[in-house]
Amino acid sequence: MTISQNLTNIQKTIPKGVTLVAVSKTKPVSDIQEAYDAGQRVFGENKIQEMVAKYDELPKDISWHMIGHLQSNKVKYMAHFVDLIHGIDSFSTLQEINKQAKKHNRIINCLLQYKIAQEDSKFGLSQEEINNILNSYDYKNMENIKIVGLMGMASFVDDEIQIREEFKSLKIFYDQLKDQHTQFSTISMGMSGDYPLAIQEGSNMIRVGSAIFGNRNYTK
Repeated sequence: MTISQNLTNIQKTIPKGVTLVAVSKTKPVSDIQEAYDAGQRVFGENKIQEMVAKYDELPKDISWHMIGHLQSNKVKYMAHFVDLIHGIDSFSTLQEINKQAKKHNRIINCLLQYKIAQEDSKFGLSQEEINNILNSYDYKNMENIKIVGLMGMASFVDDEIQIREEFKSLKIFYDQLKDQHTQFSTISMGMSGDYPLAIQEGSNMIRVGSAIFGNRNYTK
């Protein structure tokens, strides 16, 4: 199956209103161009340097999402073009994004990462930490960022019931916050192995890589 065929097949399974983020990390520009030529416009990367290099080479109407764990000292390299930053798990990172966005007279959309997985290896914030950020005086005075929702990663297990429950917990919390914060519009959950479950549980943004581009080569 080609990248174009994979994209077409996935799009057929996605309801209207669900955004497909094509996760292109470690993949060459030629693969991204093939997906672009097939109509895909939203791409996700997990390393800022790699995303910057691809941004320089590829069409400028691509919407770039930063989906990996974010190092604050590298925000400055993508602040002029990134459209959405997933996975923010500290207030200091938000402060840095706001600072760098201001330099470019931009407002950068952000998602807070809610820790739903039971694995210790997953990053994320607790409900209390997220509420503290959203209700803080300092956040309300940040003019160059906009928190538009939540993202989460389910445990890497084969237990469908557990995965579904983790997604369900994210959706419940998202709905609670959306009632209080009207700018909320995005709940990012679901990847290649579990996105159908995530959509069933209310996701409106999925991050799909290997199901589009094939398995990754991590040797470089």
